[in-house]
Amino acid sequence: MGDWSSEVIGTIDHEYIRNLLSKSERIDGRAFDEFRPIEIEVGVVPAKAEGSALVRIGDTSVVAGVKVLVGEPWADNPDEGFVMVTAEMSPIASPLFEMGPPKDDSIELARVVDRGVRESETVDVKKLCIEEGKKVYTIFVDVYPLEYDGNLIDASSIAVNAALATTTFPEYKYEDKKLIKTDNMLKVPLENMAIEITHSKIGEHLVVDPILKEEFVQDTRLTIAVDENDNMSAMQKGGGAGPITLDDLDWCMGVAIDRTHDIMALVKEAAKNIK
Repeated sequence: MGDWSSEVIGTIDHEYIRNLLSKSERIDGRAFDEFRPIEIEVGVVPAKAEGSALVRIGDTSVVAGVKVLVGEPWADNPDEGFVMVTAEMSPIASPLFEMGPPKDDSIELARVVDRGVRESETVDVKKLCIEEGKKVYTIFVDVYPLEYDGNLIDASSIAVNAALATTTFPEYKYEDKKLIKTDNMLKVPLENMAIEITHSKIGEHLVVDPILKEEFVQDTRLTIAVDENDNMSAMQKGGGAGPITLDDLDWCMGVAIDRTHDIMALVKEAAKNIK
């Protein structure tokens, strides 16, 4: 993000937002543990992706697209395929984003969302093996923010899970040292969906699903990935060097579990709409 953002917006809103929080109010009227409205559309780019989803959280929107390719396995995991999440922040989403090579923000977004998928073992990568040591399915999930009004991490996490849940791709066999495409279509072997829930700490207060103005004045940020069994599979602190106390952590974990239940239900309901 450009330096002007923290200087201008931070100067204008910092004390105003903190004063509101001290009165148990947020700038947009939500409760501290309340998400903005969430909308999920699936199958939004059928011509270019094996699976896709568009997610809106308030005025933040993100599209995720899945490509499934056949490649060679890693040498140390010869019987496993793999999943990789990437992110590209374009100026179309916000004037804060610049053209050119990936910046720190896009790298961090991709890594945090990717970690939620990997650490929860969302995909059974052994079921992506076609022929051990020879050929595996490789899954690439590309994240593209379209509109940015805060909390890209959660919007991207939801979009990635919805896209994976609706992905279908051709089956291949490996016979006589050749890849042979069959007439069957496969689904991604999903085992354990996990949703990421992000909190901003501003002064002594914690809020979930921060809008952009709240992100500008936050002291730090905490993202927690919660899976279908209420296990916390990943946790990432960022967005500033402010402290997170044990009481803060306890509150964040409780909110993350509660919000994950609601959001997972939305993802699963949206996945039913794919044709």
